[in-house]
Amino acid sequence: MKILVIDDERAIRNSLKEILSDEGYSVETAEDGVAGLDLSRKDHYDIIFCDIKMPNMDGQEFLNRAVGEGIDSAVVMISGHGDINTAVNCIKKGAFDFIEKPLDLNRILITIKNATDKVSLTTQNRVLKKKVFGQDMIGESEAMKHIHEMIGKVAATEARVLITGPNGSGKELVARNLHLQSARNAMPYIEVNCAAIPGELIESELFGHEKGSFTSAVKQHKGKFEQADGGTLFLDEIGDMSLAAQAKVLRVLQEKKLSRVGSDKDIEVDVRVIAATNKDLKAEIAKGNFREDLYHRLSVIVISVPALDERKDDIPLLIDYFTEQISSESGMSRKTFKKEAVKALQDKAWTGNVRELRNVVERLLILGDSEISLQNVKDYVL
Repeated sequence: MKILVIDDERAIRNSLKEILSDEGYSVETAEDGVAGLDLSRKDHYDIIFCDIKMPNMDGQEFLNRAVGEGIDSAVVMISGHGDINTAVNCIKKGAFDFIEKPLDLNRILITIKNATDKVSLTTQNRVLKKKVFGQDMIGESEAMKHIHEMIGKVAATEARVLITGPNGSGKELVARNLHLQSARNAMPYIEVNCAAIPGELIESELFGHEKGSFTSAVKQHKGKFEQADGGTLFLDEIGDMSLAAQAKVLRVLQEKKLSRVGSDKDIEVDVRVIAATNKDLKAEIAKGNFREDLYHRLSVIVISVPALDERKDDIPLLIDYFTEQISSESGMSRKTFKKEAVKALQDKAWTGNVRELRNVVERLLILGDSEISLQNVKDYVL
């Protein structure tokens, strides 16, 4: 386990380092928040002990920057007697715990144990969610590197994100990664495909309804916004949402309140909204199909997902990934692809993007030879 101690008092830094090193931990030190943040960016620490009052960058600013940049270490604030209120505020902003000065060895060791348990649970949770959601975003092209970089910067914030790109390009994976890498990852992640819900039902789906509010409303129903309270709501294909529903979504974003269909009672909700579309929303605004004020509310950050034809260098990696995934899920023996077969797939036009490629790989694994050949691609794909 690696631990970082940030404190402007050399005696405390050295004392903590000596004590924790004797306990078998790997310990590094920094004299202020600036140096600590620099070390945290370069290396991963399981736990960071950080003093609150320091020159250059104090503990509160360090914590804000660390959380904002997605540094997922357990941060333990070190507080003097007069700083308890400040320490409590730090807990609210994401610190794991705080310890009062003078430091007590038993208290420190208990805190480390608790933090270790939390880090372990967080890691297990992340792995499980990755399996459930299938969150892997495969690709080493410049476009994919840019998307990963954007997610890393944006996920830990509360900024709303609009994801654009053609159907099948992986917009929903970007949304899931934003949620999983955010501070809301232990809370619900709710998806709504706005294009798949009839216009007359979209408001009920999003905001819920009261019993008897319309003919088929036989009982009270909580909408997707309420279901996502504390977590993330992903509004896929938001360009297909009716203007009436858009107006209500805008109100929720502005006031953080909603009212169910058939009720005038306001319900407070805390939801981060991520939206996606395959349409040009600015063109839809010009046509009168989409509200400009809602667009500006949703597009604080815009992430554009490229079509597969724009990142064909990623196709060999995607083929390997889908081959492994499909073989594992179906129990089929794992097949390989000959180079000329991969080249032929790279040369193909992919109007259905990554989704189409996965279907093609599955088809070839079922119908193709033990080693997928160029002839297999010609027979079953081209």
